[in-house]
Amino acid sequence: MAPSRGPPTLARTLHATLDSHKGAVHVARYSNGPAKYVLTGGQDRSVRLWNPATGLEIKTYAGHGYEVLSITVAHDNVKFASSGGDRSVFIWDVATGTTTRRLAGHMGKINAVDFNEDASVIASGSFDCSVRLWDIRSQSRQPMQILDDSRDAIQTLCVGSAYIMSGSVDGHVRTYDLRMGMLTVDYLGQPITSLAPAHDAQTVLAATLDARVHLLDLHTGSALNTFTGHSHAEYRCRACFGHAEASVICGDENGQVWAWDLLDATPLLPNPPPKIHDKVITWVEHHPTDPNEMITASADGTVKVWRSR
Repeated sequence: MAPSRGPPTLARTLHATLDSHKGAVHVARYSNGPAKYVLTGGQDRSVRLWNPATGLEIKTYAGHGYEVLSITVAHDNVKFASSGGDRSVFIWDVATGTTTRRLAGHMGKINAVDFNEDASVIASGSFDCSVRLWDIRSQSRQPMQILDDSRDAIQTLCVGSAYIMSGSVDGHVRTYDLRMGMLTVDYLGQPITSLAPAHDAQTVLAATLDARVHLLDLHTGSALNTFTGHSHAEYRCRACFGHAEASVICGDENGQVWAWDLLDATPLLPNPPPKIHDKVITWVEHHPTDPNEMITASADGTVKVWRSR
């Protein structure tokens, strides 16, 4: 992606390729804070820790018996959790590379996991249509709560300070208000593949299988904007906010990364974007603090680090 001048652009050049995975990479997450590291998980049943500045692999976390579909990192970067085809949530110690807990109970693969703010609770969303909440501090092996309102597989979820939000193949975004004890349901009409809330918890991005990314008001459920142009009809692709939440970014099934202005939904240059992966882009994530860096993960087995010049 060559840089250009003039109108707003998602101009990036390839900084490093992380390519030790064998098979599709389903998820790539930055660590918290300054984000010196990246964790990736894929079809080869491994989670890998990388230094994105050098492109070098630091550690491999082996223990899954099936593909890894989701990763969430604790606020202090001391532990992370992963999930996938095993039907269990794995809690890992980053330094030792060992699993400290395995949380079993789902009846199908676990597509999504997310910690709360202090990593005392983790939520897991599964093909079995349920979201389960687990108290990490408790010695109990049972979930503290099961949310079973969905009528199809949970594909994505996120945990905020006062809410839990899930996106399902049944086309519904379900928001559980933890303070009020209320459930709000918004119907988007198509399977939902990703949810990404804004930092202020006022809006959320929802990607759907009709090749749309919706900007939703978290309180009213109304659509504030819709972003289109990319190819997204079959696979799980993720949308996220760009730097300072001034733009929206989404990978597509043709190996392209699209970006739009948040306010007017116009595509950023280059439009159309070049093909940067050989297969579907399963994950995009912008660096949490650096305006110039982002990562993309693909079914072609690679994760790429992109930086502005």
